Amino acid sequence: MNLNATLFAQFVVFFILAGFTMKFVWPPLMKALDERAEKIASGLAAADRGKAEMAAAEKRAQAELATARDEGQKRIADAEKRAALIIEEAKKTASDEAARIVAQAKADAEQQVVRAREELRGQVATLAVRGAEQILKREVNPAAHGELLSQLSVEL
Repeated sequence: MNLNATLFAQFVVFFILAGFTMKFVWPPLMKALDERAEKIASGLAAADRGKAEMAAAEKRAQAELATARDEGQKRIADAEKRAALIIEEAKKTASDEAARIVAQAKADAEQQVVRAREELRGQVATLAVRGAEQILKREVNPAAHGELLSQLSVEL
């Protein structure tokens, strides 16, 4: 065998194999590699979009949390103001009620004093008449001496 013919035959087989590989094997292989690269690129792009969306969502959540915190503090402040107003109103109502009760008690006390005086006057008038009866040793007619007795009760 001739070395040149073997070498030439190997070149021909090599080029046929290379041509067959480039025509039938290489395109599906390159297509699969391109699809894989495309999937990886789209996955990386989706990951970047996800990170961006997550950062935006976190910013929105922080803003909402700050808004809720401010609103909560505002509601607490309003509730404290309202509680202070209710307390002041209750104090005023209690003060007015206490003043009314004191005034009522004073009026009741004055009425009792007036009643006691009237009762005392009546008793004194009765005692005075009895005393006069004893002094005069005769009966005094209250109907006949009504004016004198009423004047006496006024003086007492």
